[in-house]
Amino acid sequence: MSRFVTETEFRHDQPARIGVLLVNLGTPDAPTAAAVKPYLRQFLSDPRVVEIPRLIWQLILRGIILNVRPKKSAHKYASIWSKEGSPLQVWTQKQTRLLKGYLGERLQAPLSFAVGMRYGEPSIAAGLDTLKAAGCDRILLMPLYPQYAASTTATACDAAFAQLMRYRNQPALRTVRSFHDHPGYIDALAGQVRAHWQREGRGDHLLMSFHGLPRYTLDKGDPYFCHCHKTARLLADALDLDPDQYTLSFQSRFGKAEWLKPYTADVLTKLGKAGVGRLDVICPGFVADCLETLEEIAIEGKETFLTAGGGDFRYIPCLNDQPDWINALADLVQSELSGWLAADWQAEYAAGLARESRERARTLGASK
Repeated sequence: MSRFVTETEFRHDQPARIGVLLVNLGTPDAPTAAAVKPYLRQFLSDPRVVEIPRLIWQLILRGIILNVRPKKSAHKYASIWSKEGSPLQVWTQKQTRLLKGYLGERLQAPLSFAVGMRYGEPSIAAGLDTLKAAGCDRILLMPLYPQYAASTTATACDAAFAQLMRYRNQPALRTVRSFHDHPGYIDALAGQVRAHWQREGRGDHLLMSFHGLPRYTLDKGDPYFCHCHKTARLLADALDLDPDQYTLSFQSRFGKAEWLKPYTADVLTKLGKAGVGRLDVICPGFVADCLETLEEIAIEGKETFLTAGGGDFRYIPCLNDQPDWINALADLVQSELSGWLAADWQAEYAAGLARESRERARTLGASK
């Protein structure tokens, strides 16, 4: 049996296309324990996510975690599930459709788009297969993680490269490393906060909560912690905030090991005990609302803050389908594709369209 997937015969007349694969973390297919369990198994079996020796971790994972956590996680997913499905899936698909529209208006080039989830469906492999079947010989991998981390961006690249190993006729692949300090992304975040302030009034303090990682990731050279701090600083500058008007924190701690600090739960408790009257909370590390923002922050975080004595807790939604964000995403993708969209290639494509148009006209009776 061949180690490579079966491919169609190479065609000389097939026009070359560029593909864009938007990648996000993923989601279970349904808010049920039966659906959550295989999703968690795949997610927590990734050696980029959990760096405990594999044999020891698999005994813990299969013997304890997968027998307890799916039911609890399913209950949390059910609290934020919409009639359209998982919010993360819904927003990522919508961002892809909007990106296609934005770039379609800007560029005269044959582009194809697909979504790939690192865990769950549609998988990164399926997304690459879709683009390859559409005739894409160049593909841009666009992980929707603003701040680079080995457990997010790198593992998405791992999955893409693993799929390329199965192709006989490999497409060229480019990857986007991060966009934590991209001006368009920062401007979109600032615009989201300002729009919230215009609707609800300005709060007494702004909390920027990022997804957490074990402390050892920083010690071993992962730049994620530094990327988060730069994003927070740039956002604070864009909003003209003094250092005492905002706080950066890290959420989603799991297990007993030390994680990046300060912990969001601890900060919420501290701010609540300090009597903060109106707290605004945003999660800049997520470009689409998901379990970590809608349940962990908007529901659990709110309860933590109020229980500690805080006043009004106001969650600011992720960028989702905000026009400034989609425009920034289009800028990012267009910039990464610049070499592939060189003037001579565009001219060749335009000439091809002209020849096709001329041939159609001749079949209808035109002389030239």
